[in-house]
Amino acid sequence: MIAALGLGLLSGSALAQSQEMTGGTGHGMAHGMGHGMMHGMGHDATTGGHGPMAGATAMLTKQDAGSSADMALVHDLLMNHTRIKRTVTNLPDGIKTVTESDDPKVAQTIKAHVSSMSQRLKDGREFNIFSTTLPVLFENRDKIKSVVEVTEKGSIVTRTSTDAKVVAALQGHAAEVTELAQEGPVAMMRGMMSRMAMGPRGPRVGSGSDSAPESRAPAANRQSQ
Repeated sequence: MIAALGLGLLSGSALAQSQEMTGGTGHGMAHGMGHGMMHGMGHDATTGGHGPMAGATAMLTKQDAGSSADMALVHDLLMNHTRIKRTVTNLPDGIKTVTESDDPKVAQTIKAHVSSMSQRLKDGREFNIFSTTLPVLFENRDKIKSVVEVTEKGSIVTRTSTDAKVVAALQGHAAEVTELAQEGPVAMMRGMMSRMAMGPRGPRVGSGSDSAPESRAPAANRQSQ
C-alpha cells in the first residue's frame, strides 16, 4: 500500500514540476492526476468533500463529519504548494508563522485550512495524516495559547506554551508544514510513511516517555515565482 501511495504522490509531484518547466502546459493532466492521487489517499473528489474517507487516510486519522472537507483543503494546498509563501519564526515559548499566497483562491484555502485546524485543536478533534508532532499538540491543547490573524493573502498564527515539550512539538510541526509548502506531495508522502511506521496514535507526551518530539529548524522559506 505504501509503495502504491508513494508512486501516486511522486507522479503527481513530477507532473506538477513538469508543468512549471513547460510554462503551464498540461494543466488538465496535472489536475486529473491530482484528483486520481487523492482517490488513492481516500478522498472522494467527485462529491465535493462529502462521504467517509477510506484507504491510507482512514488508517492514519480519526474521522468525523468534517474530515473529508479538511482532506479536500489539504489536497488543494498540496497541488498549489509552489504558490504558497511561508515564513516561520521560532520564539522562546513557541512559534509565529506567516502563510500567504498572491493567488486569491489559494489564499482563501489557506484561511479555511487554518480556521478549521484551529477549531479542531480547540475542540480536541484530531485530524492528522502526516505529522508525528500533532498528537502531542492535541493531547496538550490546554497548554497552548493561540492567536490567529487573518490577512488579505492568508493567515498569521502565533502559538505559545509554558511547557518545554509542547514548545518543541509546536516548532517541530511548523517545520513539517514548511516542508509541505516547499515540496508538496513528496513531503506528504514522507510524512505519511513516518506516521504509518509509528502507528495510529503516534508520539504522546505523558504516555510513559519523557522524550519530546525533536524540534527541527524550519527549512529555508520558499517564495513563489
